[in-house]
Amino acid sequence: MTELERFRNCMEYRPLDRVPNHELGVWGQTRERWEQEAPDAVRSLRWDWFGGEEALGLDHREFIPVNYGFLPPFSREVIEENDECIVARNALGIVTRALKTGTSRYGTRLCMDQYLEFPVRTRADFASVTKRLEANAPERQPADLAGRVEAWRRRSWPLVLGRNCAAKGFYWRARELMGTEALSFAWYDDPALMHEMMACIADFLIETSRPVLEAIPVDYFVLNEDMAMKSGPLLGPDTFRTFIFPHLKRLVSFLREHGTRYVAVDSDGDPTVLVPLLLDAGVDTVWPLERASDVSPTRWRRRFGRSLRLWGGVDKRVLTRGPAAIRSHLREFVPLIEEGGFIPTIDHTVPPEVSWDNFRFYMEAKQHLLRAEFGRLE
Repeated sequence: MTELERFRNCMEYRPLDRVPNHELGVWGQTRERWEQEAPDAVRSLRWDWFGGEEALGLDHREFIPVNYGFLPPFSREVIEENDECIVARNALGIVTRALKTGTSRYGTRLCMDQYLEFPVRTRADFASVTKRLEANAPERQPADLAGRVEAWRRRSWPLVLGRNCAAKGFYWRARELMGTEALSFAWYDDPALMHEMMACIADFLIETSRPVLEAIPVDYFVLNEDMAMKSGPLLGPDTFRTFIFPHLKRLVSFLREHGTRYVAVDSDGDPTVLVPLLLDAGVDTVWPLERASDVSPTRWRRRFGRSLRLWGGVDKRVLTRGPAAIRSHLREFVPLIEEGGFIPTIDHTVPPEVSWDNFRFYMEAKQHLLRAEFGRLE
């Protein structure tokens, strides 16, 4: 069975030789730890786990490199720097203060930056920013699209529109433009601006995606939102229904009409109360099912049924506890593996608390789960 057949059969609850083997990746600090603990074992790793990792048995997927970002990006600017931190404007136009301590040589930090300033504070700011979201800019499309389409038609693996986190989403992009606090007020204080912004985001995503989708259908598209925290979403169902839902539905309709098989939404935290609205809009997959927020893939399947496919759900915290805990945790997923429509992955990138030995054990035990060799998990 090819990787493409395996993926589609899993998503359609059909028989298959094993469930697809996918993972997100690791923190830079985790990579540094493993390079110290097991240099020979990790030397051959590519560290691009979305594209596959042969040494770990991860399946291959191909992501069409559509540029959904600002064109041109904001100029990067260091505003202030000392021995402890750096204040800078990034390519998104956001000014942050970042601690230097704990920064991996691979770029990740042990703590989040402090956000100081965002590019949109007024309606005039938004009008200026939209000039950077010209959908028809030729540099948004992959080079030699026509030539690559022929190869994609002969593929034996899933084809995905946009790299991970490239397309962003309605809440995600609005938060990048305004910041969480200002956005939370804007739904109420300036609804006209928010309706305009959501319509603009939908139009941009549709028109930027159109050239590729008119050339070839894809297996899935991911809308990255991260619109929830541990206790629930960062906006309520009424706000979502009023501002985002009609434009999300319009976007999903466009994707379906152009042959996109599945539409996924990525959100950390607990977005449970928003899932019915996502389903009504035509979304059929949600991930990564963050366990620290008490999101359970088993409960979600009971509540939302087979119309909602599930990716993720493996508690990254369990991987610190050793083989017995890992085996016990993976046994929880046996009914979902048997039913289908579920691809287990760690519910975020692997943190540095996880040793190479524990991760290696997880990957080996997970292979038994994916192959329905459940007795090997006892």
